Amino acid sequence: MKKLGRFLGLLLIVIALALMMGALVPRPLWRPAAAAPADTHRILMLKNPIHTDIAIPVDDTVRQRFHFLVDAGIPADSPQIRYIVFGWGGRAFYLQTPTWSELKAVPVMKALTLDASVVHVDVAGDIDEGRPIAGFDIGEERFAALLDFIDASFQRGPKGPILVPDAAYSRFDGFYEANGHFNALVGCNTWTAAALRTAGLRTGWWNPLPVSLGLSMRLYN
Repeated sequence: MKKLGRFLGLLLIVIALALMMGALVPRPLWRPAAAAPADTHRILMLKNPIHTDIAIPVDDTVRQRFHFLVDAGIPADSPQIRYIVFGWGGRAFYLQTPTWSELKAVPVMKALTLDASVVHVDVAGDIDEGRPIAGFDIGEERFAALLDFIDASFQRGPKGPILVPDAAYSRFDGFYEANGHFNALVGCNTWTAAALRTAGLRTGWWNPLPVSLGLSMRLYN
């Protein structure tokens, strides 16, 4: 029992160090100075204790790019909509855990091992910034690259992105089959971090948790 206790203690120390270094070591290590872009888009990172999303400001280009959402009943083209919110995560956990009270063992085990992935899409009106919400201004070129990254996360069939039937948290959101597999090392927050790097921002080297991703974003942007 003593050996097991020592092993678990050592494992916790290793995990804590990995999380700390993942946040403190920037990725990319160096970013050259660039002139401020003439036109910018204000993107938002939303987070709760275990998950992060990216909120994209809606304009005509975004509406056209993601018009398939409207076909699925997500009102992305409504005049009241200011943001489309995207998140990527494990299929079982995402679909079967709309609230903490509905937490089940099987989705948790899949999240810790290996699971298929889905993209969750929601819409929002005006969003007030401030913790736990962080905003970043990016130029037109980086904004286009971010839209490409998000669009490429959707798994596609003959008719385009594949909607998961009868899966939603409300009347205004939905889930789509996604590319890639989810596990404890490559999860929802590492997807968000990769998206932010595509947008020209710096993150920590490895950010599996919202708290470490948020810390690295404050340190390097």
